[in-house]
Order: sequence, then structure tokens, then C-alpha cells
Amino acid sequence: MRWPFSHRSLGVEVSVEIREQGFDPYREVSDYQQTVLDAAGKYGATAVFIGSMRDINEGDAVQAMTLEHYPGMTERYLEKISKEAGQRWDIIDSLIIHRVGDLHPEDPIVLVAVWSAHRAAAFDASRFLMEELKSRAPFWKKEVLSTGSRWVEKNT
Repeated sequence: MRWPFSHRSLGVEVSVEIREQGFDPYREVSDYQQTVLDAAGKYGATAVFIGSMRDINEGDAVQAMTLEHYPGMTERYLEKISKEAGQRWDIIDSLIIHRVGDLHPEDPIVLVAVWSAHRAAAFDASRFLMEELKSRAPFWKKEVLSTGSRWVEKNT
């Protein structure tokens, strides 16, 4: 199974993966629904967020980026917020896949998918997961510009 940090908590499946390899977010959602999600006929909503690398930040052209994380700690944090989403909203399952390593413009960086019986819970949980991930998860970004490189000090 490709989703190594997958477990059921409070009746909600929680799946988190940090990857160095690129991925196709649409294929991941489809594969996950077919091979892991045991909820056929139970969900009426799937909220999906895909974040990709931009080629501009703070007014500067960005040629590439390196994303670093703290192994173990990052996965635990993502599991924690996934469980919290399951406690706060009536969701069936969630999936987070996040890239680390070297990235280039247009590369998918993050996939957040949430399944629920109804759209409001799926949307709300998905937004919560992305906002928590962007503002608090232990990731560090180093951008490569034509003039050198810099660490990103604040996520948007």
C-alpha cells in the first residue's frame, strides 16, 4: 500500500504520505477510492485540493524549490490534524499527500482529499486541513531564483 500512515480512528480513515517522487493527484484520488476507501455508496461529496508550485513569489521569478521536512514529526502532525478534522466534521475519510525534495513550476506539491456524506463537511474539513498544513506543519521551503536562493520565511 502506498499510504503508509493509514489507520482508522473514531470511525474515520486517516491517510498521510510524504513523498520525494512526483505524483498525479487525480490518479491518487481515483486509486485511493478504488483500493482503500471502503465507503462505496456512503459518500456524496469528495472535496479535493491540489497545490502546485508557482513560478513567482514575492514578485520574483522562481525557477525551482526544495521542500524539506522533519521525518516522523511532519507525518505525526498531519495525522493529528486529520484526526481533528474527523472529530470536528462528519467525514468518512481523508487523504494527504505532500511532496518534499526538489520541485519545479507546475509540479503538484500537495493533495488533500476529504470524503463525506455531504458537501459542507467535506469542504470545511478540506479547508481546515489545508490552512493548518500551510500555517503550522513543519515544512521548510528554499526557492531558487536567477539571483541565487532564499528560504521562505512565511507561508501565504
